[in-house]
Amino acid sequence: MILYRYIAEALFYAFMILTFMGAFMAVRSQLLMHAVIGLAISLLGIAGLYFHLGSTFLAVMQVLIYVGAVCIMIAMGVMLGNTPRQLAEKNLKGRNLLLAIGSCTAVFLALFATLAQTRFAPAAERIGDMSIQFVGENLLLQYCLAFELISLILLTAIIGSIILARGGRDGAVK
Repeated sequence: MILYRYIAEALFYAFMILTFMGAFMAVRSQLLMHAVIGLAISLLGIAGLYFHLGSTFLAVMQVLIYVGAVCIMIAMGVMLGNTPRQLAEKNLKGRNLLLAIGSCTAVFLALFATLAQTRFAPAAERIGDMSIQFVGENLLLQYCLAFELISLILLTAIIGSIILARGGRDGAVK
């Protein structure tokens, strides 16, 4: 039993070190892709801490959502994004810049005025059990089809981005 305690404590410290080292790599990296890798490592360490604390559902969701989806989307955005030279060519200047600023200001003021005039209803009372077990059972049993459809949409988006990336920054598919 004492050996189990030492192993559990060593795992906790290992996950903690993994989290901090990944975060340090994400913050201090000179290259953006290395920062994304550091973020993924840090999020894996957090998932390990969740697992160590006995919350396997949160650990799995951490890996699926943050490491699997967010980090991959950031990496795809970096790979498909414009270079600094392309961004400089697309900068708004003169009349177009004033038009863009005016349009954004008008939309912001319209949204703010709508928000200020809206009368919000009070929040509904909590209905039912919202424990992790209840949420997990509903996600895996009742909403299974929705998860499968979302995974197909994400797969289609990833395949589409790979096809776009094959063409390079010029946009021509090889």
